[in-house]
Amino acid sequence: MSTPSDPCILVLHGPEVFDAGDVPYLIDRLNPERIIVAGVMARTAAEESGIRCEFISVPPSLVLKDISGCALLANHGKTPESGRIFGEIVASRLLPRGLIQIECSDKTLFAWNMAVDNLVQDIGEKTGFRVVSKRTSKNAPSPKRSIRGCIRGEPVYVNGVVIGHATGAEVVLKLEEGIIIPESGIIPKMHGLEKIAKIPVSDLSGIWCKSGTIRRNAPVPTNLGQRHYGRVLFIDHAGHHLYRLLTPDVCGIISVGDDTTAVCGHISSHLGIPVFGIIDGDRDGIVEARYVPGSVVARAVSERDDDIGAEIGKMIPTGPVFWNELVSRLILHLGSRVTISRYPG
Repeated sequence: MSTPSDPCILVLHGPEVFDAGDVPYLIDRLNPERIIVAGVMARTAAEESGIRCEFISVPPSLVLKDISGCALLANHGKTPESGRIFGEIVASRLLPRGLIQIECSDKTLFAWNMAVDNLVQDIGEKTGFRVVSKRTSKNAPSPKRSIRGCIRGEPVYVNGVVIGHATGAEVVLKLEEGIIIPESGIIPKMHGLEKIAKIPVSDLSGIWCKSGTIRRNAPVPTNLGQRHYGRVLFIDHAGHHLYRLLTPDVCGIISVGDDTTAVCGHISSHLGIPVFGIIDGDRDGIVEARYVPGSVVARAVSERDDDIGAEIGKMIPTGPVFWNELVSRLILHLGSRVTISRYPG
């Protein structure tokens, strides 16, 4: 069992802990041995902050399972209730092991499935957070899945795809013959449901679900110089995979989908990488988009971005190219099928 004198590892979830200024405070009070960031937008916010962190692109429960010593999970939920629900979900996946959650939205220290021992009391004293003991149980496989802590009107995601908008505090999904179907609490987005229907699912407890924006703050522009020659990434409705695919030789990103383009623009504006986005106008506003000079957004006039994206994907060279030459070639190919918005550079 860990004691107050043991070095701790701080696992950070979500961009808000950085954007709200929680991380410097926690570092000053807890002096963690390591700082690990889980999540895509959390990584963007961490890089913008300049705080030295390790980045692991897996859910926080998997990060915590691999840590044998003292590990603390810090989060800043969109509301205190959603922060507590998040901690409950992570804690249920760690059983029989306990979890110490530092919930910054209302300055609460949750001791999940464990005693309020000397370590918990010490962390509470150092941070000034109130200590609350909570219990949860392991989620059994179920044909249904609840997404709690929603706010009416906000987007709801399954495995990174927006499947609709919440009508209340809870969305219920069910599984029928391997296909995820909304049962209640949501206005479905058929395009999103078509996409997740292509992914076979046997257990709803293992899918990634979320509601709300993925980051509220605008990205911080970079001072990095733009690379004009290099490899080009093709991202089709999967912006959350961007960091996994990025390498130093990437000079540009071709993105398909309104929200995917927004995510790619948000992340790449921090990295100084231009985007050629293919959209059709069904954006859900999950993150504020910004684009570096040299970026282009092509909006389909009468087609779906999926169809144009599939066509353009076959035109992307596997080797290095000059970004501006590729952009000119794509614009010429698409012609009057799209309207073009340029970001000069």
